[in-house]
Parts: sequence; structure tokens; C-alpha cells
Amino acid sequence: MVDLRTFTYIDILQPQTASFIATVASGFLPQEEQSALIVEIAPGMDINRVTDIALKRTSTRPGMMIVERSFGFLELHSFDQGDLRAAGDVILEELSLTEQDRLKPVIRTQQILTGVDAHQTMLVNRMRHGNFLLKGESFLILEVHPAGYAMIAANEAEKAAPINVLEVRAFGSYGRVYLGGGDAEIVAASEAVAAALSSIEGRENAGK
Repeated sequence: MVDLRTFTYIDILQPQTASFIATVASGFLPQEEQSALIVEIAPGMDINRVTDIALKRTSTRPGMMIVERSFGFLELHSFDQGDLRAAGDVILEELSLTEQDRLKPVIRTQQILTGVDAHQTMLVNRMRHGNFLLKGESFLILEVHPAGYAMIAANEAEKAAPINVLEVRAFGSYGRVYLGGGDAEIVAASEAVAAALSSIEGRENAGK
């Protein structure tokens, strides 16, 4: 039996989020203004047949496919939202599941640090794949379960305010999003992320 951890559509990829995926992806690189589908399942090996059925029956393109022992992660994208929805439908059909069988996202950590010291920005910038965090900016750290919802969290934050996407980790046990920017902008982004994630329905989530 496959456990549907994450299943969510991103309506319009924002510039930084699309560029971030393109930076870390090993597949076909997405472009801004495309739509995306994020799927995360357990066990991880089953993501191979999920990818297989989606690519055979639609024209969507895979940006990321990550196969871990416990979890599998897939990102598909297309300029055609109808085709992307069709990919989601065939995936759910293949797994004998519905969209409501996904886990609800739960925010486990949401911290905002203001006026970040230059030494800490150096530590953050060493591990980020996106933009830089600069001295004196605010720094948002978000941890979400399941991990796949980190991708839509980053995209919704970028929609809400002119922030910098520093890092997005959307696979594994927990997802993480690191954002930087002005105080008011980071607060607005934080609120938008919380609202977006709370609107996603699914199974109750114990966060394990």
C-alpha cells in the first residue's frame, strides 16, 4: 500500500522558486510561469512507477525525481495546466488513491530572526542554493511535514512579498524553507505561507 504524503499543485511558478528548482534539479528544468505538481509517497521506490505512468500518458516534464528508501519525491511541470492536472489524475488512478488521501501539511517550526549578524549570514550563505542573506536582514526558518509541501510554501511566500528564497529542502522526513528580506516583507511571507498550508485538505497528520 502506497502512502500519499504530499500531493499539491503550484498554479504559477514564481521566478525565484522556478530558478531554485532549476539550480538543484537533475531533470528537465522548469521555467517561471509554468505550473507544477509535487508528489511525495512512501515507500520511495514506488515513485518510479508514478513517474513512468505520468510521462507515458501526458506531455509534462519531470524536473526532480528523488528516490530514498523511505520516501520518493517527484516534481512535474508544464505550461499547460490541463495536462498537469491530467498527470495528477493518472498518478492517483495508478495508486488507487484520491487527492484527499494525502496528508495535511503541518508547520513544525516557524521562526523569524531580525537584524541577523554578519557571522550568521555567512553560515547560512554557505549552505544555500538560492539568493544570499545579508547582514541586518530578517531570516525566516520554516519546517513543514511532510517535506514536499516546502516547495509550495516557498512559492506562496514569493507571491506575497519581495523576499529572497535562500534554500528549499522538499524531500526527506521534514521539509525546510529559508527566506531572507526586510522585516515587514518576511512577516507578510510568513503569514501567506501559514494561510496557504492551512487551506490544503487531507488526512489528519501526526507529523511522523
